[in-house]
Amino acid sequence: MKVLHVEGGRHYYGGARQVVYLLEGLARRGVENLLVCPPGAAIAEHAAPFAQVLPTRLRGDLDVGSVARLHARIRAARPDLVHLHSRRGSDVWGGIAARLAGVPGVLSRRVDNRERAWAVALKYRLFDRVIAISDGIRDVLLDEGVSPQRLRCVRSALDARPWLQPVDRAAFRREFGLDDDAIVIGVVAQLIRRKGHRHLFDALKTLHPERPRLRVLLFGQGPLRADLEARAARDGLASIVRFVGFRDDLPRWMGGLDVLAHPADREGLGIALLQAQAAGVPVVASRAGGMPEAIEDGVTGFLVAPGDVPALADALRRLVDDPGLRESMGEAARARVLERFSVDAMVEGNLAVYREALDARAASRRTSGRTSQRTK
Repeated sequence: MKVLHVEGGRHYYGGARQVVYLLEGLARRGVENLLVCPPGAAIAEHAAPFAQVLPTRLRGDLDVGSVARLHARIRAARPDLVHLHSRRGSDVWGGIAARLAGVPGVLSRRVDNRERAWAVALKYRLFDRVIAISDGIRDVLLDEGVSPQRLRCVRSALDARPWLQPVDRAAFRREFGLDDDAIVIGVVAQLIRRKGHRHLFDALKTLHPERPRLRVLLFGQGPLRADLEARAARDGLASIVRFVGFRDDLPRWMGGLDVLAHPADREGLGIALLQAQAAGVPVVASRAGGMPEAIEDGVTGFLVAPGDVPALADALRRLVDDPGLRESMGEAARARVLERFSVDAMVEGNLAVYREALDARAASRRTSGRTSQRTK
């Protein structure tokens, strides 16, 4: 089987990591992979051992010309199937390009935001199958009218091995300038509005005066950094909140956190939640999107309603104040991630969708051929 994958993002965030996990797993199963991505995209280096990388100009939703460029790639490669992994224009334009080339198309949907009814009606009929990476996303798509015959759920996965390594606590504290008695909350997310940093800041205004040892590390980058820095200063939090940027060495440090906070308003599943749990860190997250699938409330962490600042503060307070609870939840979290979110299960799930799409397309051609013969 030959599969042409399209990933339109430039950064190596959670979705791009999932694509590389998939490419590696498919390559081990004898699938020939090709990856179309923008020139200079960070995924190229990571994908190169498992796929032929085809740098191609992809400029987003308004780049109509990407249809022709993607169509040319598909025609030249002659894959059995096209798998579109990201939105940013490559979903619609890639779906049209695959249709024009007569090749089955599969779309992965990684976010749970709702779309306009007319867009849903036009867009999703382009694809032979749509893969939701969580039940939460699947439910949104079903509610919007996507046909259940086209829709499948294959949960995102985690290669847990890098996250299982023990953390040198002294090195962790030196790296981030922390006192020995600091209790550390981490956030691993792009600095964008839907990740809910503002909710955490509001909770910290209550928690910080009560618990002066509290420190917060914000991992990630994004357009809201300056605004969040200004807000931290305005709210009297600048002394405890540290913006540490995007870190390639995050697996080395994740286990040094006492708690991961993820108060997002929306989230497809939340790879950072899985990473933290694999590192033995309990999580406080929102009860939205696919996050309830990643966190077992009261067992591996706590779930709160999106934007419920008092509940967020209370959940964080319980973990900050109880090291025994942090330890027991962290152990349960690691065991659950290892059991339920394996890369092998994700790869096999995607491969099953590929086979189903190819079989359905072949059956449709046979039926069309018989109909054509009867009408002659």
